[in-house]
Amino acid sequence: MGLLDYGSGNLHSAARAFEDAGARVSVTSDLGLLRRQDALVVPGVGAFEACVRGLTAAGGVELIRDWVAADRPLIGICVGHQVLFDGGTEHGVATPGLGLFEGQVEELPARRLPHMGWNTVEAPAGTRLLDGLSGQRFYFVHSYAALNAPKGCLTSVAEHEGGRFVAAVERGNLSSTQFHPEKSGRAGARLIANWLHMIG
Repeated sequence: MGLLDYGSGNLHSAARAFEDAGARVSVTSDLGLLRRQDALVVPGVGAFEACVRGLTAAGGVELIRDWVAADRPLIGICVGHQVLFDGGTEHGVATPGLGLFEGQVEELPARRLPHMGWNTVEAPAGTRLLDGLSGQRFYFVHSYAALNAPKGCLTSVAEHEGGRFVAAVERGNLSSTQFHPEKSGRAGARLIANWLHMIG
């Protein structure tokens, strides 16, 4: 599988987690090499706008859109999850996303930000990504999130200071998580194993 390097950082811990689950991972910005992989991981840390800018400069926006249009397996992580939505507003700056999931990424309605640390995730019936993991704790680091479930998807949710937000999304071969599975211990390792089993 390919792990898209577009200057977002946090690549090696993600690659190691997928390798520990049995995957062969190529960390690269080479679009030709990525297109030959059987699955794609899109990481992301930092600001929404910066990640979209980095993806655009690296040719990642076209790669991801083509990948999803061809119904090939892809998982986005943290801001790599956020950019799949219609858009995001961070620090008053509205930035278009990739539009693969309906909805906007907004500031969490909470007094204490960022939301950082371990939190439980409520998974829906029929989930494959979080099979056996409903109520388990995952590691989050973020101040922004999609607050409403996108239509036509299986959506897992979490809560911070009374505000509910999208924690993970599944639609066919397209999956994404707001939390960091690679930093989430046994629960994260199980999720990655679930995803690898899903894409078979």
